[in-house]
Amino acid sequence: MRPTTEAPANSPPACVDEAEPVAVPAAPVFPILFALSFAHLVNDTLQSLIPAIYPILKTELRLDYSHIGLITLANQLTASLLQPFVGAFTDKRPQPFSLALGMASTMLGLVLLSLAPNLTLVLVAVAFVGFGSSVFHPEASRVAHLSSGGRFGFAQSVFQVGGNAGSSLGPLLAAAIVAYRAQIIWFSLLALVGIIVLSRIGAWYRDYLAHHHAAKRRASLHRDPGLTRKRVVFSLGVLIVLVFSKYFYLASMSSYYTFFLIEKFSLSVQDAQLHLFIFLAAIAAGTFLGGPVGDRIGRKAVIWVSILGVAPFALALPYANLFWCAVLSAVIGIILASAFSAILVYAQELVPGKVGTMSGLFFGLAFGLGGLGSALLGALADRQGLPFVFHICSYLPLIGLLTALLPNLSTPRLPRRSQA
Repeated sequence: MRPTTEAPANSPPACVDEAEPVAVPAAPVFPILFALSFAHLVNDTLQSLIPAIYPILKTELRLDYSHIGLITLANQLTASLLQPFVGAFTDKRPQPFSLALGMASTMLGLVLLSLAPNLTLVLVAVAFVGFGSSVFHPEASRVAHLSSGGRFGFAQSVFQVGGNAGSSLGPLLAAAIVAYRAQIIWFSLLALVGIIVLSRIGAWYRDYLAHHHAAKRRASLHRDPGLTRKRVVFSLGVLIVLVFSKYFYLASMSSYYTFFLIEKFSLSVQDAQLHLFIFLAAIAAGTFLGGPVGDRIGRKAVIWVSILGVAPFALALPYANLFWCAVLSAVIGIILASAFSAILVYAQELVPGKVGTMSGLFFGLAFGLGGLGSALLGALADRQGLPFVFHICSYLPLIGLLTALLPNLSTPRLPRRSQA
């Protein structure tokens, strides 16, 4: 796996400032994109183990819903607060091997989680796992951007589909393998595989930066949108509210859908986890649509469909029987899946030259709002019950109407290129 563009032999390795963007390959570097997608699958599989074992944690440590919310909050706050800072720093000074170091933090967290005897150490363990994601996502998104060949939405979707596939695999693996918490330690072997893959990606990334140092003053394929600073800030604010609606809704599903099904339909833990897998697998299946479609028709159109389009199905879910819960959750997952890739690339086009910063900001918001939503919804469930929580959350997709306030950005029509 080598960079596609040659540079003078005397080009020195150097830190590259995103304000002076490096050259983008003539076509997507598929081996790197697929390796990134696999690494994202590993990362998010390990991340999704945490909510998947909530019923086990709740039983073994005698927790209530508020404690479950705190666990999610500890995990997702550490996975969110650092991401904008990591992204801004790596825009100035890329750190190729930080990807492997982030996965090592995740592995350490899993080992501690399998052994933690109380809630305090569980919170520390999930914080380590969250820290691994805070390092992984901004820099991995930047590598996906650089290996995109100018097809930014396509590259982001390839990257994201691995993550969403991993999110769906976590509950399935937990249902099949994890009967008690100590068995989680076996997943540290998967983290070790991730470290090896990310080390190889880091080596390619390091070589890429060295080979393209001489070309770093070439213009970015992201064009200036021609908006005032005030309009850009306002548009970012709208995107943040849209991310809020998506991830508060996802928090209700990922953290409490299994409990909702167990309480409403008297399912076993394993059967409820399989229904959660259906929802998360649908998200993985629908993820790939948003990026390539956005490359062709624009990100705003995708955002319209992916958030507001969920509303009628979300509103029907709390009233459905078990069969239709499965169907509706799958439809919701497929439609909602494309939102994040479209929002992230739209933000990168709003603020060209700040790929890491925008990636860190929006990945951080995704994790942070998901964690905050889980904590608040857990407290609300303790007071009002889970059916009330799911009725309230069913209205969140209507916030997608705010998409009308976003400016229309022109989508570059890139010529078709073949890999040399």
